[in-house]
Amino acid sequence: MILQTSISSPIDDIIIQATNKGVSYVGFYPKQSYTHTPIEQVTNQAVLICAEQLNEYFSAERTSFDIPLDTHGTPFQNSVWQALLTVPFGKTMTYGDIANKLNNPKAVRAVGAANGKNPISIIVPCHRIIGANAKLTGYAGGLARKQWLLKHEGLI
Repeated sequence: MILQTSISSPIDDIIIQATNKGVSYVGFYPKQSYTHTPIEQVTNQAVLICAEQLNEYFSAERTSFDIPLDTHGTPFQNSVWQALLTVPFGKTMTYGDIANKLNNPKAVRAVGAANGKNPISIIVPCHRIIGANAKLTGYAGGLARKQWLLKHEGLI
């Protein structure tokens, strides 16, 4: 069973989904379950904690998250998402930096692809990844939202 709620934020409504293991999706568009499990508009502890912590983040009261996650990706995608969790609030890294963290410097494009498939926006901070030329690159939530998030964190 996937449990879902949404919250309002300065950059649009955010959908939060969780399983009994943890948060499985945070994003700006309704997402169907990866297992086609029914989605119910109810909450559980993970959804409530996530909503509370996201509200604190948007109110500039929180710079990191402590939320159980239930990610579903390939082993490589999961390793990229784990590396993203090490990028602190107020800092950016490049796709190359993440590839180097994974001891796979030639995997820059694969890191970019995994970054783009991140199902847990903001919590797993894919918005903090920029191009090697220090320019903003793609963001599944849209570049305007990425720019807002980076500005919120004092980066632009």
